[in-house]
Formats: sequence, structure tokens, C-alpha cells
Amino acid sequence: MYSLYRKEIKSYLSSLIGYIFIGVFLIIAGLFIWVFPDINNVLFSNMASLQGLFETSKFLFLFLVPAITMRTFAEEKRSGTLELILTKPLTDSQIIAAKFLASLTLLVIALLPTLLYMISVYNLGSPPGNIDMGSTWGSYLGLIFLGATFISIGIFASSTTSNQIVAFVMAAPLCFIMYYGFEFIYSFEILGSFGSVIKGIGIDYHYNSISRGVIDTRDVLYFASVTLIFLIATRVVLLSRKW
Repeated sequence: MYSLYRKEIKSYLSSLIGYIFIGVFLIIAGLFIWVFPDINNVLFSNMASLQGLFETSKFLFLFLVPAITMRTFAEEKRSGTLELILTKPLTDSQIIAAKFLASLTLLVIALLPTLLYMISVYNLGSPPGNIDMGSTWGSYLGLIFLGATFISIGIFASSTTSNQIVAFVMAAPLCFIMYYGFEFIYSFEILGSFGSVIKGIGIDYHYNSISRGVIDTRDVLYFASVTLIFLIATRVVLLSRKW
């Protein structure tokens, strides 16, 4: 499994897609934090906060994560290399795990340079260090959980088709629905007390909860469960080739 994981990482970093993902993410996030005159701009808001980074990142992940996962299985199917991989002494679960971990590693690599933003904001505080580090680290953890969930959705979409564009078109709306769809349904007050249950199914509720800096096991279990569900669904799709 490690060899496949290493192969996937190399394929990201030896092609433009990995660098485009990292570059686009850092440039757009940086523009919203430091350049665009927005409420989340550190210099305009006069607040030592990275809220702009975390608000921008979750929107970027909705499109960028499906873009990096659309090739995971779709390209293998198109080129005919999937059958070759499936003949290797690896289980379907190991293949899926290797591709998932490789995509997650790329996402973490993209987040690492943003620590420079945190250091800058830390020193810009009055006095220096006047920043809510609990909320900041919680938001970073939330982004990793969010990215992992979107990656599992993207891998599932990619496993259902041999066309990368189709995989992207499937994954992006599905990520959007999982994030905002249940919050939208909750906005209709006709659901009454059941509305809070619907709201709790959506990603937005749990991401906002963990971003406050309080690591609740319910939020961790939620992200782990949703990620696992889509990875299991991917395995079912791969197993369907034998039916």
C-alpha cells in the first residue's frame, strides 16, 4: 500500500495539478486575507484573526478538492491501468486508502505555508500574541477534517466514471449539498424540533463547532463517519465490477 501511496504523491508533485492546487489555494487565500478590502481582511478589520483564511478556505475546498480527486479512479479507468492495479497483491480497501491518504497529504502540504500567515497575524496583534490560538488550531483541524470529507466524496465520484470532468461535476455539487444543503433545509422553520436533527447532519454545523477551538468527540466522530461512508461506497463501486 505504501508503494501505491508514494506513487500517487509523486504523480501529484510531478504534474501541474498538484502545484496548481497549492498555488491557487495560497494566492486566493492570501488575497482575501491581506489585499481585498473585506471584513475578513486582517489589515482592514484591525483584528488579529485568521478568520478570513478559514472562511475562504472552506469555499475554495468546495471546488479545488474535487479538482484534485477527479483523476484518482477516472483516469485509471480511462487509461486502462485500473485493472493492472487491481491485479496487484492489494485489497480494494488498501487501494482506496492509498489514494485517499495521498490526496489528504497534498491538502496538508497546501495548508502548511499558511502557518506564515498565522505567525504574521500573531506578531501584528496588540500586544503581539493577542490572538485566540485555541480557535485558530481548532479551525486548522476543522479544515483538515473538512478536506478529508470532501476528498472521500471526490474519490467516490471518480470511482463511478472514466471521465474526469464528469467526476468533478458530480463531486462539486455533492460537496456543496453536504456542506450547505442541510443548513438550507433547517432554515425552513416548518420542520420544528426535527429541524435541529437535519441541521446536525450537515457539515457546516460541525465545522463551525470545531472551529471555535473546542474539540468535541461528536464532531470528530461525525467527520470520521461521513468520510468512512463515502470510502465504503467507493469500495462497493469497485466491487460491482465482479457482479
